[in-house]
Amino acid sequence: MSKGGMGEFAARTLKKRRNKYRLSDIFYKRRLLKLKSKYDPLGTAPMAKGIVIQKVGIESKQPNSAVRKCVRIQLIKNNKIITAFVPESRSMGDLPGVRHKVIAVNGVSLEALLAGKKQKKTR
Repeated sequence: MSKGGMGEFAARTLKKRRNKYRLSDIFYKRRLLKLKSKYDPLGTAPMAKGIVIQKVGIESKQPNSAVRKCVRIQLIKNNKIITAFVPESRSMGDLPGVRHKVIAVNGVSLEALLAGKKQKKTR
């Protein structure tokens, strides 16, 4: 009898080996452990509403050199505080630690505000 695990009763061995290699895949492991729903401030949702707490300027990484506009936001759904990028025309790829961006202010899209097509609603 061979120890290779290819015989008639080898299903358990093959299953175990397959699972071991799947767990080395980082995307499979994150999905299996449900890390997104546990540690992502938005949970599994693609968007969330929040209240702006403070405006901050964050310096971009090398080789760029600029201070990009960002805001600290407290999410309404779970009171977590995140940093969000305010896109004027630049990308947010060179900002360390900023994973979210602002898309609307008081229900008006940011694109319409920047283009001057709409005014921001006052409460």
